[in-house]
Amino acid sequence: MTINSSAGRVELRWHKSSYSSNEGPDCVEVATSSRTVHVRDSKDPEGPQLAFGAAEWTAFVAYAADRV
Repeated sequence: MTINSSAGRVELRWHKSSYSSNEGPDCVEVATSSRTVHVRDSKDPEGPQLAFGAAEWTAFVAYAADRV
């Protein structure tokens, strides 16, 4: 996992989580590129973001799905 600053970002197409609301504190967006999945706070689109490789993202989704 890497943390990216706004400098040097490539243009990504972001998708807001269906569990996020405009009123609440939990607003998450994800975007994919050819090698990574990016995650950011939708209320701070110019702020930092996390970038996960395919194996890391797959492991996270499997872990999260078991806890819903």
